[in-house]
Amino acid sequence: MKSRALLQFAVIAAAILGTAASSEAQEVSGVEHWVERDGIRLYVWEKYAGSPAGKSLVVLAHGSATAGKESFDLQVPGKPSYSLMDFLAREGFDVFAPDARGFGRSTHPDAHMTTQEASEDLNAVVDHVLKLRGGKRVNLLGWSWGTQDGGMFVIAHPEKVEKYVSYAQMHVDSPDIAKRRPRIEAFRKNPYVTIAEAGWKPRFSSLTPAEANDPEVVDVYAKTAAQVERKTATGPQLDMVTIMPMVNPRLIPVPTMIIHGQYDDVADLDGLLPFFRQLPNPYKKYVVVPNAGHMMHLQKGHQLFQREVAVFFRAP
Repeated sequence: MKSRALLQFAVIAAAILGTAASSEAQEVSGVEHWVERDGIRLYVWEKYAGSPAGKSLVVLAHGSATAGKESFDLQVPGKPSYSLMDFLAREGFDVFAPDARGFGRSTHPDAHMTTQEASEDLNAVVDHVLKLRGGKRVNLLGWSWGTQDGGMFVIAHPEKVEKYVSYAQMHVDSPDIAKRRPRIEAFRKNPYVTIAEAGWKPRFSSLTPAEANDPEVVDVYAKTAAQVERKTATGPQLDMVTIMPMVNPRLIPVPTMIIHGQYDDVADLDGLLPFFRQLPNPYKKYVVVPNAGHMMHLQKGHQLFQREVAVFFRAP
């Protein structure tokens, strides 16, 4: 009996390890797309494992600094777990990360871009994704400022959204938003700013202890961001310090998860619990992830964050 039990345990353990190994071994493909709206060209990066046919669709809306690919598909040598897109692709999703106008490879208008425009661009991207894959709805994740244009999109087009994850959402009294208000005139004067490589690193450490960060990940992110974001749009900054709140929780009818890191300087319980309580759909979750700040998907808590997102999107 003892030998049989040990054998059964070994078989189960081998099966679990084999499943994990096969999941890691799945080849993930990346495909570029372009979406045009009113003379603006929007870049969209897609990733999936195997074939995209029949998979649940996920769209990721980036924050106010780096574009979609650099935000959600950061490739760190020897540390593959930091790509949210690769993780979700291996979990069976077809994942899309657009660059909002004024970011990354998308068109950079001469004047300030706005959150409303980004929301309308996101709608065009979702329409492209649904037509491309023959889908009816997408799962949407918005990060930081992406919770604003993403939230506006959900309100305007709830019929296109299966579930919504609001990740590191800001509120009117967010500590980081308060720090930006003295710079309002600089934002108004300049539609774009240039950020040197070293300037991309402080977001990892604001209110977040050093042990929550991996220095190699921070370095790769900063180098990649400086190479891709030659000029960064200030329109999101201007909107965040002048027209908040931009999203009314009572008008978000879809299942929603609010999630942020323990040390986030933008999202916190005091500011977001009132928002959470007003969400009308009874299927809603509020998750705080330890060992993480505003850059949670690139910090020590990233794997717990990834699992929470996948479980929520996969739930019936």
